[in-house]
Amino acid sequence: MKQLFDDLSLDVSKMTTRKYSTSFSLGIYFLSPAIRDSIYAIYGFVRIADEIVDSFEGFDRKQLLTKFRVETYEAIGQRISTNPILNSFQRAVHNYEIDLELVDVFLNSMEMDLHQIDYSREKFDLYILGSAEVVGLMCLHVFCQKDMETFEKLKPYAMKLGAAFQKVNFLRDLKDDYELLGRNYFPSVNFNEFRAHEKSQIEEEIAQDFKEALIGIKMLPSCCRGGVYLAYVYYISLFKKIKKLPPSKILAERVRINNTQKLGLMVNSMVQYKMNWI
Repeated sequence: MKQLFDDLSLDVSKMTTRKYSTSFSLGIYFLSPAIRDSIYAIYGFVRIADEIVDSFEGFDRKQLLTKFRVETYEAIGQRISTNPILNSFQRAVHNYEIDLELVDVFLNSMEMDLHQIDYSREKFDLYILGSAEVVGLMCLHVFCQKDMETFEKLKPYAMKLGAAFQKVNFLRDLKDDYELLGRNYFPSVNFNEFRAHEKSQIEEEIAQDFKEALIGIKMLPSCCRGGVYLAYVYYISLFKKIKKLPPSKILAERVRINNTQKLGLMVNSMVQYKMNWI
């Protein structure tokens, strides 16, 4: 029976999520059981695409990404794939009528990572749109469960949250992105001479994104509000830790929240959520 393979596919998406991100795994755990599987499927899909462009050094990453794109649309069109990640993703796409344009825009941003780009503000915004904002919108399709009126109301806030997460990731991963992958996403910033005022300007933009995103989190359906709020709390904590560090420090090492701290954040955020303090 195909159900056995569908179950296996979902298990692979879950394992991928748990292997690569303990923070998102915790957030997903606090979603309603009815929608968890589709969020695992979305994360597994975006994670594999990201790994192709970030980690597969020594292989033809352009060819691999092109093949992944073709197989993605074949999976969606045929409603099946022998690739478990794509099989579970296509089910989420069909179950929640996820706009295929979001998939295309995401893959376009992944393709941008195959090239050395001198990022202008326009290109930076385009990359953020594809790599983060549309991923938030894929998840929002699941959260809203085909209620398009709610989707449209929450859309700008979901995009702000995705943008905030990605910009924090850029600061967190600055060392590897710049030194190992040769990437500099932030426009007009020379990381050989990274100054405190430049870091502060980036942080002010991120803080505004978070401020606007929280408005939308408070309006999310109950099936997902707690889990999304937990992810928000984790990233806000990571952001605050980054803000306390000088530019030289974040260029020298990857900033982390350890597992003990994550557990404490989980407990505190769930108390806030249950007491309706958000």
